[in-house]
Amino acid sequence: MVVAGQYHHLLTFGFGLMGNIVSFLVFLSPLPTFYKVYKKKSTEGFQSIPYVVGLFSAMLWIYYALLKGHDAMLLITINSVGIVIQTFYLCVYVIYAPTKARMDSLKLITLFIIVGFGLIVLLTQFLTKGDKRCAIVGWICLIFSLCVFVAPLGVLRQVIKTKSVAYMPILLSIALTISAVMWFFYGLLLGDFNIAIPNTLGFTFGIIQIILYFVYKNKKPVIDEKITEFKEKMSELDEPRVPEGKDQNTINMV
Repeated sequence: MVVAGQYHHLLTFGFGLMGNIVSFLVFLSPLPTFYKVYKKKSTEGFQSIPYVVGLFSAMLWIYYALLKGHDAMLLITINSVGIVIQTFYLCVYVIYAPTKARMDSLKLITLFIIVGFGLIVLLTQFLTKGDKRCAIVGWICLIFSLCVFVAPLGVLRQVIKTKSVAYMPILLSIALTISAVMWFFYGLLLGDFNIAIPNTLGFTFGIIQIILYFVYKNKKPVIDEKITEFKEKMSELDEPRVPEGKDQNTINMV
């Protein structure tokens, strides 16, 4: 029984450690984008909401881990790293974003981080106690994580519509799928379904993304008909036209 307990503990730790490593690599994946932002001194239309949501999610999971106490160290380590990295991304974004985008980002940060997270902490601290508090925060984490994992549906729709995988980097999809698998087994072995359940959805969508990538990677992208018509009209306007039956002076004037 002791050996089985030790094996179970080591297996749980192994999945949690692998989840930490893969999640860390996923956190670093936007670095090339922000390097370009730094070099060009412009955000070039990039949106800040994924990084605000990422920061909010990391803060939620740390709060849940602190309430949970036991067997939560691996949740605290990776989400602490996530908070540092996402905060760095947001700082770079706010520095180089145009005025409107900067103000929108600051509004999102205020809404999610200050108002949203602040209310969750205050309400759960004053209105709940003990295990009930941990359970409520766990449910909030679960629901929010499910919403985050549903977000890629827009990308899947775009891939199917355009028959192009330009909007879906395969390495990131694979990394997210592996991460979901690691955290699913970590939550399952801990008996914590707040961790396990959202990652079943993450794994499912990850597999779908990988399948779609290999289905459409060699397909010819579908070009929007309106864009094609517009380009044809523009090319017609650009063609030089010499009016017939006019004298040389008229032609020179044209």
